[in-house]
Amino acid sequence: MRKLLLTSRAALSLMLWVGTVFTHNALASDTLRVGHFPNITHVQGLVAQHLSRTGHGWFEERLGKEVKIEWYIYNAGPSAMEAILADSIDLTYVGPSPTLNAYSKSNGDEVRIIAGAATGGAALVVQPDSGLKQPADFRGKTIATPQLGNTQDVACRAWLANGGLRITQTGGDAFIVPTPNPDQLSLFQQKKLDAVWTVEPWVSRLERNAGGKILLEQSKDSITVLVSSVKFLKTKRELARKFAQAHRELTEWILAHPAEAKQMVQQELAAETQAKVSDELIAQAWTRIGLTTEASPDEYRQFVANAQRAGFIRTAPDLSRLIERLN
Repeated sequence: MRKLLLTSRAALSLMLWVGTVFTHNALASDTLRVGHFPNITHVQGLVAQHLSRTGHGWFEERLGKEVKIEWYIYNAGPSAMEAILADSIDLTYVGPSPTLNAYSKSNGDEVRIIAGAATGGAALVVQPDSGLKQPADFRGKTIATPQLGNTQDVACRAWLANGGLRITQTGGDAFIVPTPNPDQLSLFQQKKLDAVWTVEPWVSRLERNAGGKILLEQSKDSITVLVSSVKFLKTKRELARKFAQAHRELTEWILAHPAEAKQMVQQELAAETQAKVSDELIAQAWTRIGLTTEASPDEYRQFVANAQRAGFIRTAPDLSRLIERLN
């Protein structure tokens, strides 16, 4: 009798364990983990998270009630791509350079661009009356970028190197200091930075609050793309397809309703950064950003060249698998 009781208990425990695993997996299969940054260049991510936060989820309504969206916020691209490679998130809005770096290091096996998102919105801002006009002028100067290996960091290193300066990841003729976007403004105001290469709304903050002057603006370059892990594409391709389609629809909605979108971005940025975002700041930054859903391998070749020049990629990768068409 005792043996039968123990056997029954063991069977019950096994059933409960199996049931727990099944329930967990069922819930996990309905959870979509998405990353973005608190930058205006991530317009779609900001608007979508705002709608999720207020109970009107854009993606939730289009993917089905059984799908839960979890949003993750990162300061810059390398951190987001680390999360993709570690299977901590499924999708992320991110810049081209960290995407290409992850693509190259994984031999093209781990990440795919599934849509474009934004262009422009990045610039090199210098101190007023600094006299800085060309790469040679930056010898011995200190320039901040959002994070080592992010799109602006790579662009900065390549620009200086192409201008004749010796640039390494630890020093060289100029000092490139990866600095979180929120810290750049105060350091720039204190004259501890000679220049900052960053994105909106931080570019406009440097102009408005610290008298910064734009030396170089990346007005046409791709600044944000929508990236998926290959694992997610293989296991939940239909869900990825629906997300990409909803992203395209959201982009069209933002273009058709800029006033409403600006308000959502303003409120979401304030919530994520715990800093006041004025109407004037949003309006100024908005003019520098273009929205798109297109992505072509050709436009990323310059990013590969920059990454090679900056020492992040040794050999140019085959880009034939970089973009996944989900139409």
